[in-house]
Amino acid sequence: MTIKNLVILSFLFLFFAPLNASAPRITLKQYIETWSGVAMEEMRLHGIPASIKLAQGILESGFGNSRLARYANNHFGIKCHGWAGRSIRHDDDKPNECFRAYDSAIDSFRDHSQFLLTRPWYAPLFELDIMDFRGWARGLQRAGYATNPRYAEKLIRIIEENNLYRFDIMALEPVAQPVPAMDTPETTIIEKTKEPIVAEQTSATTQNLQAPPVREVRSNNRIRYIIAFEGDTPESIAREMEMRAWQIIRYNELGDGRTLTPGQIIYLQPKRRKGVQSYHIVQQGETLYHISQIHGVQMRFLMKRNHLESSNDIEVGQRLLLRGRKQN
Repeated sequence: MTIKNLVILSFLFLFFAPLNASAPRITLKQYIETWSGVAMEEMRLHGIPASIKLAQGILESGFGNSRLARYANNHFGIKCHGWAGRSIRHDDDKPNECFRAYDSAIDSFRDHSQFLLTRPWYAPLFELDIMDFRGWARGLQRAGYATNPRYAEKLIRIIEENNLYRFDIMALEPVAQPVPAMDTPETTIIEKTKEPIVAEQTSATTQNLQAPPVREVRSNNRIRYIIAFEGDTPESIAREMEMRAWQIIRYNELGDGRTLTPGQIIYLQPKRRKGVQSYHIVQQGETLYHISQIHGVQMRFLMKRNHLESSNDIEVGQRLLLRGRKQN
């Protein structure tokens, strides 16, 4: 499912599923499917990891089933703190405390972003790597978001057990740009050079050419990587990054004839022996190669660590160790 479809589903849920305190309980899977699109959109807009926003929503609202979520659309346990809007009274650290109430759940997701952005004690979070959900979880606890001394631990466990970090990666995938119209001259931006160069207006024969998207080098598990675009090959990426094609093939464990797909993670350095996270729960449709790319861990070390004889020896729900050794 594309990011665009996830966002559309979230809005449909918002407008066509009215608040009903007696409605059936929402499952964890339903909650993630409903709100992952909004979390990714907020990540792109404000720099808050989608995994963190989803994990906090899951923890604070009991994945949408808490009293605050059902009666006040409050998914993040945010108290009034000078709030001028509607409110609800709820027992928390103290009895009958004031909590914010929203017209819709999506307002809660958006206000959560503003709440973190406008409080100076959360400012250090935005200096972290946006993919460092562990750092964000610990930073939220240090900043006093919740009084539970195990708050960071709980967030990290929720993210790892549900592979929520995959939404951080999805949120950073390039968004396709529309092809320029042909009826007016276009100004072409050449992206391949370090200094931006603006070319002269193009002729009518080249007006249908689209400027290539900007290539951003990111880091995962302390390994530099890029996201593949439409039409990329190991050879074209090697030329662009001033590398050898064999390096792209070897670093990404690409077999003979394997093609690249848009949005695919392409490492520019060798993957590591172990991951940042402790383990990965196998999801429907995932392969060992896909998991290897998500975490930046070489397949042979995943197989050795988990006593796998073949890369096909994984099943949905299986817990794959990314660090340490599986006990016999």
